[in-house]
Amino acid sequence: MSKKAKLSFWQIWNMNFGFFGIQFSFGLQQSNMSAIYKYLGADENQLPILWLAGPVTGLIIQPIIGVISDGTWSPRFGRRKPFFLIGAILASFALILMPFSQTIWMAAGLLWILDAANNIALEPYRAFVSDKLDKEQHSLGFLMQSFLTGLGSTLSNFTPAILISIGFFALTDTMDNGIPVATYWAFFIGAFASIITVVYSVLTTPEYPPSAEELAKLEEEKKQGSIISRTWNGIVDAIKHMPLEMKQLIPVKFFTWYAMFCYWQYLTSALSSSLYGTLDQNTEGFKMAQVLTGQVNGTYNIICFALAFALVPLAIKIGAKGVHFVCLLLGGIGLLAIPYLSATDILFSIGSIEIPTIYLFTVGLGVAWASMLAMPYQILAGVIPKDKTGAYMGIFNMFIVIPMIIQIFSMQYFVYDWLGNDPVNVIRLAGAFLILGGISSLFIKGKKNEVAAE
Repeated sequence: MSKKAKLSFWQIWNMNFGFFGIQFSFGLQQSNMSAIYKYLGADENQLPILWLAGPVTGLIIQPIIGVISDGTWSPRFGRRKPFFLIGAILASFALILMPFSQTIWMAAGLLWILDAANNIALEPYRAFVSDKLDKEQHSLGFLMQSFLTGLGSTLSNFTPAILISIGFFALTDTMDNGIPVATYWAFFIGAFASIITVVYSVLTTPEYPPSAEELAKLEEEKKQGSIISRTWNGIVDAIKHMPLEMKQLIPVKFFTWYAMFCYWQYLTSALSSSLYGTLDQNTEGFKMAQVLTGQVNGTYNIICFALAFALVPLAIKIGAKGVHFVCLLLGGIGLLAIPYLSATDILFSIGSIEIPTIYLFTVGLGVAWASMLAMPYQILAGVIPKDKTGAYMGIFNMFIVIPMIIQIFSMQYFVYDWLGNDPVNVIRLAGAFLILGGISSLFIKGKKNEVAAE
């Protein structure tokens, strides 16, 4: 194919805007699912297994959707856009129903639907950047997704606190199942954001049609068996011919995503324990910890989208792996500092708003998160074959979800006990693993992982 046309900033914004809605949905579950499970009667030691939906659906769905979307073309609907739209519709349905859950397993079932829907949309969105943009704009495309991830997650995390602070609801206003009313409205807003932003991207961004040669290849592949066999063969073939740089990212992804799943599962309980001295979900302290979880998560996402574009010149200067090392190191230090920070000691004031020291850790984590959402994909985009982009992006997601699955079962059956059944120690482990992920990134070899090499 001839060199792709260079897109303007706003064209790249439009094509990625649906990523905002998908990440709004992810942000809601990251900050609220553990608390929802607790309100429905779950204990801390049950939390890991109840988070199984995300990694399992990602493991199964993303590689399959990746291969299927690689082999899809419709003159009317395109290649990737139908998957964005289907995922957004299903996600909106699950978001609306989630706060009405009456049992733990009803909430868990809806989380399976929600995560499946988000994964249907997410992988083609990663491939969309490689489809639409020339290599010179890959960094901007992926960092735009990083920016919109931060923006979507920030707004989703702050929504309950905003609804309470402006007086729509009180902290103690709850539904019959114990879930705060503010949480319900946050999920309803998320459902609206998910569908509207994806529809906007679908309507404003055309896809490049495949060349005559690519169309002939697609038709030839369809003659080689059923969609199931072709999908399986496509995944197996891609794994067999995986580029070296992609293999070298495996330990990096293992440590970072094991760490982030520890963080999302146990932050509310860790804050409730260290700041308010309780793990009882019926206390005001726990509810304050849930709101604080949204606020600190929103803050690290503000850091993420504020710094996302600043990483581009830095990556050009020192390379993607160097940026990733520094960012993960800062994130790990931030998490290790959480037990020593306070919700009452004031760091500084902005007018009448006082910022406590607990927010200090969000700086390091926000920097790490911005890099996690961009630098590995920057490394990957330069080394995978164009006609297998969807397949490799789906397989790359396995490097995220397999560590999550390992985290769930190891935490469920022995790590949580080994850590003294203390959620604060789980956060300490997460910090150590982020640092190990940064160190692992230094061992990635190959000139193509450097932004400047493109």
